[in-house]
Amino acid sequence: MRPYLGDLLPPPSAAAAPLGAAPRPPPPLGSSPVPYLFGGIAAMLGVIALALLLLACSYWKLSGDLDSPSSPAAAGDDDGADDRGAGAAAAKAGVVVIVMAGRRSPRSSASPSTRSRGRRVFIRGPLRRGRAVSIRRAVRLPHRAVRLPHGTRGEGNKQIPQIPMKIGDRSTSDVVVRVRTHEGRDSWFYCHSQILIENCKYFAERLSDDWPTCQILDSRYCVEVYCEESDFNSHVAVLRLFYVSEPYTWHGVRNTLGILQVVVHLGCPKLSRDCVGYLESVPWEEGEEEEILKTIPRLGPHYEHVLDRLRPVNSKAVIQIFVSAFRFATSSPPPLMREMKCSAQDQLEYMLTEDDEDDSLFLTSDADIIKFEVKNCVKNLLTKFDNFVKSLVTKSATVLDENTKTDLRHFLFDILWTCQILSKMEMMRDLVHYWVNASSSISTVADQLSTDCDDVETRLKVVEITSKVLEAIGFGNVVLPTAKRLNLVNTWLPFVRRTMPMLEQVDTEGDDAKKANLDSDIWQGLESALVSIVLTLPSDHQAEILAEWLRLKHVRYPDLTEAFEVWCYRSKVAKRRLAFLEGMNSD
Repeated sequence: MRPYLGDLLPPPSAAAAPLGAAPRPPPPLGSSPVPYLFGGIAAMLGVIALALLLLACSYWKLSGDLDSPSSPAAAGDDDGADDRGAGAAAAKAGVVVIVMAGRRSPRSSASPSTRSRGRRVFIRGPLRRGRAVSIRRAVRLPHRAVRLPHGTRGEGNKQIPQIPMKIGDRSTSDVVVRVRTHEGRDSWFYCHSQILIENCKYFAERLSDDWPTCQILDSRYCVEVYCEESDFNSHVAVLRLFYVSEPYTWHGVRNTLGILQVVVHLGCPKLSRDCVGYLESVPWEEGEEEEILKTIPRLGPHYEHVLDRLRPVNSKAVIQIFVSAFRFATSSPPPLMREMKCSAQDQLEYMLTEDDEDDSLFLTSDADIIKFEVKNCVKNLLTKFDNFVKSLVTKSATVLDENTKTDLRHFLFDILWTCQILSKMEMMRDLVHYWVNASSSISTVADQLSTDCDDVETRLKVVEITSKVLEAIGFGNVVLPTAKRLNLVNTWLPFVRRTMPMLEQVDTEGDDAKKANLDSDIWQGLESALVSIVLTLPSDHQAEILAEWLRLKHVRYPDLTEAFEVWCYRSKVAKRRLAFLEGMNSD
């Protein structure tokens, strides 16, 4: 058999090695990285095991120090005995008490809030000797742990003060309240669960065991409150009021209304009572009344008693108020009460005025009791004025003194106001009859006034009252015989003619001109009333009055042109109109 060539050649290693050379030795053990790798891993595991052992030992030691009141760690100084005594007494009562560190005596005390079983509460201690002492131990609390009451006494009859809780205090806060709006506004307030639970049903429900809460910020619990942007400040004010003792500062009716809406929504009965009490005890402006009328009915029937001052009163009370005010308005009080009298007159006139907003009359003017009392008051007023006028006529004085002018002016103001009231109540009859009968005496006294501004103003009041009387007669509201109508025209038509030139002599500028000026509507009403009454008189009397009017130089006022035209027409067609009477008489 013939051999292959590959069997005859030597192996590569043999071919590469020189002839006669010794074989290469294996590499040493230190040159491999494997031992170092496993050695490093073993060292790391040993350090971790040692650290875990130290942590376990320190935890066991700390647990023994806190659980045993007689341990050396707990007896650091003399003040620790009192703290241990208070803690032992609280432990026997089933209460968890945590006393914060202090130099001479316990600076503060703390206790767990109301939490569910198994939850943890972290407590941070105060500063001591320039460094922060922090107790960061999680304490397992029993269900419904009880807070240490204020003024609790430990051994040695030493009182342990309670820390005052303030909103925004992060060192004592255990709840964060987030007030958020739909527009994206978000504010956080550090609060205390005890304060929130005691004052608000909403927070009591959210912080109860039946409601899941979100734990954030160093084991604090977060409660979110959503509100409108307009109610944001009211929600913040409510949170601050939880921490404020009485008396409260509400800063106005509108702010109190906003707070009341929030506390009703959140369920805060104490703040609700305080808001209602404030609203009931302060005065309201007109704008605030409208806002209260819009807000209170939406809160429910329990708050409707806030509107008691705005409810309509019964008719008996209205009659009593009206009669008493009318008696005072027609009386003669001292000078210091003149302003009060004017106010009473204005309010009585307002009570009888119908508003433009279709409001019903505040007072039913057809009440018999009111009419009877008003008639008596008007009678007393006119009697006093009649006696005053007769006394002046009897004296026959050419010029009136200042006191007499003042009294005359007050009487005329009262009678003019009475005319306005009686016109609305349709009771002008008695006043018209008196004025017609006393026209001669009243005009005589008015003519004794001078031509200065104040006296001209008094004459204008006489003209204004006469205008009211003539309107009542001219429109047929009061019926008078022909003789009295004729006497009325013959008395007051010359008086009006004498008054007009006096107005022209008064300076047309300044306050005096405003006083000695009469509304144009009153002049027009007086002129129309005179024309109507003149046309009711017999034709012969009309002719006499119109002839005298045409003979005067000042024929501008009163303008009797309409009466003159009607008289001319009647006189021309009188024979044709009354021809049938001659035929009847001849038959």
